[in-house]
Amino acid sequence: MNTLLTDNFRAFSARIGADPLCIQGPGGNTSIKDDTVMWIKASGFELADAETSEIFVAVDRMAAKSEAYGAGDGTCKSTVLDPESELRPSIETTFHAALDWRVVAHTHSVAALSHVVSLAGRKVARKLLADFDPVFVPYAKPGLPLTAEILKRATPETRLFLLENHGLIVCGHTTAETDNLMQRVEGRLYRAPAHVVGAVPGAEPLDGFDWAEAESWMAMDEGVCAAITGGSYYPDHVVFLGAGLPVADSELSPPVIVLPGQGIQIRRSATSVQRAMLTCLSDIFRRLPKAWAPEPIGPEAEAELLNWDAEKYRQWLAAKG
Repeated sequence: MNTLLTDNFRAFSARIGADPLCIQGPGGNTSIKDDTVMWIKASGFELADAETSEIFVAVDRMAAKSEAYGAGDGTCKSTVLDPESELRPSIETTFHAALDWRVVAHTHSVAALSHVVSLAGRKVARKLLADFDPVFVPYAKPGLPLTAEILKRATPETRLFLLENHGLIVCGHTTAETDNLMQRVEGRLYRAPAHVVGAVPGAEPLDGFDWAEAESWMAMDEGVCAAITGGSYYPDHVVFLGAGLPVADSELSPPVIVLPGQGIQIRRSATSVQRAMLTCLSDIFRRLPKAWAPEPIGPEAEAELLNWDAEKYRQWLAAKG
């Protein structure tokens, strides 16, 4: 059964997982399947570890595909083939199972996110990727709601999906084919990051915090500061940093706070995943033209993510690590 998990599939998964411009922390997932079995990254684990740890879990492919169309609860927990396994399938297992391609990769690509968080950016991406015949999918909660939106729009030939306020899905018959398409898409969407000056304000940080030197520029740019404190732009930001970025400490103990006009502070106890998410936010806004107005996912979508058991599980695993 695990003969599907080839060395080149593991290497591909590890490479994109280790690239913070593709994937941050435990985000994103890859899968490889035949007609009966699908191996997919387990929820809460990091693709960067694909060559050194057992981060993939095998599921009954057809049972998982059935969950994509309404059977079961959409978690695919009951489709895990090894009854002794403690790994949970990714919350996005349903779309991996439903897409009839052998190798599927889903990333939270910074190049893609810098386009898909705004209407203007999506229009540009459509032109840049026109010859790949991409499908654009409106924002939906990860899991079954997102799978439903994907399946409404997918054709048997669709190999590329751009997920509004979320990322990319790239498909192929082989690992090499999927890898090649992903690299071509990344190349088309590449935008050079704006030069920013990281600076530590002279003031002492709040108790328990440090200045985030590389990211503090966002607090000093009036437009960017308003954007990052005014909403959230993709799911993993909400899961690991909370809704938006607050401008003051509180009883909620936010990992990051913004001091408009001064800088950004990060709690000394922040996890590596939380630090990666703050860097990701900066990476996106460094590539977002001033003329492209970013669109937050909104309070209702944020609440869905904050109160979701599947995401609380990922938070728990990230805190353990």
